[in-house]
Amino acid sequence: MSELVNESDQQIRILLVNEIRLMGNVIAAALEDEPDIYVVGCVTNPDEALKIVQEKRVDVALVSTRLPDQGALKLTTAITQLAPSTTVLALGLTEEKQRVLRYVEAGATGYSLKDDSLDELVNTVRAVQEGKVYVSPQIAAAIIERLSELARMFSDVENSVTDVAGLTPRELEVLELIGQDMTNQKIAEHLVIEVGTVKNHVHSILEKLNVSSRGDAAAYLAFIKK
Repeated sequence: MSELVNESDQQIRILLVNEIRLMGNVIAAALEDEPDIYVVGCVTNPDEALKIVQEKRVDVALVSTRLPDQGALKLTTAITQLAPSTTVLALGLTEEKQRVLRYVEAGATGYSLKDDSLDELVNTVRAVQEGKVYVSPQIAAAIIERLSELARMFSDVENSVTDVAGLTPRELEVLELIGQDMTNQKIAEHLVIEVGTVKNHVHSILEKLNVSSRGDAAAYLAFIKK
């Protein structure tokens, strides 16, 4: 018995989530013929899948994109949050950029197309287990484009929020130090200015941000730095 346990520990531990039990069982049986793959479970709904990933070690969850009610996207997000060590592969996609991006943004590391062969699926599983992101060049380009778009959006938001607040460069410096939980005395020593001057800056910052406490001001700083 101990030899079997040790062997499974060395294998890639797979969880199959397919809305059609027979289809899931067929894929599971085929995968178990691979010496380096061990199927932990084969389930038909997200609730069963989440129970398994929280109770057992699952290396790769193969999630059918045909689960009803956006179940695959919701499950991908949930697994990413509850079991970050588990990699999610979306099964049965067509290579439409927007659709694939939705799964990547939900936390999927890769995908298998609906016309892929079993060998291609196995290769994808092995690739993601080795830490590789398994996507086509076209989708990789779309992901990079999306990341650039998000970076521009966050930059625009940060600049917009800062501009609206109307903080001066010195007030931004003081706000940064407030965010580091410095007292007025420490801020004065750090900036080599009078404590009274720091108090004036803090008062101005709170007024411009329309907040009533240093903690609220620090929270504002955390927001614009996201």
